[in-house]
This record gives sequence, structure tokens and C-alpha cells, in this order.
Amino acid sequence: MARVLIATSNAGKLRDFAGAAAAFGVTISGIPNFHSLPEVVEDGLTFEANARKKAAEYSLHVPGEMILADDSGLEVDALNGAPGVHSARYAALQDSRGDGRPRPSGKVEATNSSDAANNARLLRELSSVAPERKTARFVCSLAVARDSEVLAVFSGKVEGLMLDGPRGHHGFGYDPLFFFPPSGRTLAELTAEDKALVSHRGAAFREFLGWMGSR
Repeated sequence: MARVLIATSNAGKLRDFAGAAAAFGVTISGIPNFHSLPEVVEDGLTFEANARKKAAEYSLHVPGEMILADDSGLEVDALNGAPGVHSARYAALQDSRGDGRPRPSGKVEATNSSDAANNARLLRELSSVAPERKTARFVCSLAVARDSEVLAVFSGKVEGLMLDGPRGHHGFGYDPLFFFPPSGRTLAELTAEDKALVSHRGAAFREFLGWMGSR
């Protein structure tokens, strides 16, 4: 297993997976010409539903290859689990609806927001929350598929606290705001390799490697 194809164009995700794979001698690559493929609409109500859908649909464009696709995000307890599956478009949802709540069907009508915009909205919504109540977790569902058939799904999570301001310049998304108590640092203060040892995406990827090793 020298190479694993990931269905994403997100440079941050590719770095995360590369960090998780480095210790195992595995090379991470994006699907060739991924930008030219039709975008899969992430309208599932759960991380697993979106991961399954992306893995199945994108695998059709690389016949015979096993493709990994993940859906991941941040769940903040004080916000009743938000932003959840809408983590990547949290600010845009607020702009399009005014309240950011998902429609009953789970349909998403907003495009992804910038990391800065998403973090700014999160900080606004947590501004009056006591520090000890800012518990949160990153969650990842990782699906593997071949020729549209989902073969397995893996999961991982990491528990932490949300800060009042960003710290660190590594990572992406909400990493600068997510404090991981055992390390005394945010995920954005960790290298890709160190982050992979504790992160939700690293945990899910190690489950995948274990599954591959048992086949």
C-alpha cells in the first residue's frame, strides 16, 4: 500500500492525511484532475452520510482504485453541537439565512466560507460563554469506496476547548481556536505529524490502515 488517493482538493486535509501516513511509509495523493470532476453535494445530515456519498461518487472517476473521502467538523457543546456538518460553510449559512440553522431537509444552499469568516462567527457566538463551558470536539468520518461501492467507514474524534482568540499558524479551519489540554497547545500550534497523533482525522486514518492490514 504505497499510495492512497484522497477525494479532496483541500490542501489542509491533504497535509493532515500526509502527516498521519508518514510514519507508515504511505504516500497521500489527491485524485488526478480532481478540480475538473463534478462536485458532490454534501447534503447528508451526518458526517458519515456525507463521507459515504463522496467516496461512492468520486470513486466512479477512478475505476478499480480505492478512494478515501472524509467529512469532518467541529461540535461545540454550548452551541448544541454547531457548527457540525456545516463547519466549512458556517459563516455563509448565517449570511444566507440570518440564523445559520439547517433546513429540515438538510439541504445546503450556501457555499463554503473562508476560515477567517467561520472563526469570526464562532468567536461572536461564544463571546458570552464561560471558558469552562467551551468544550468541543472535532469529529471525522472516513469512507473507503471502489467503483461506487462503500467498503468500510472509520471514525475518529478529539476533545478540547475553544479559546477566545487564535493561536498558532499551522493547521487550517478552526485549528487555531481549538485547544488540546494534554499538549497545552492548539492544533494549529502542532506540526502535521504531531497533530496526526492526536487528531480526529489521524485516528480515523489509523483505523483505515488497520483495516487494510487485515485484508
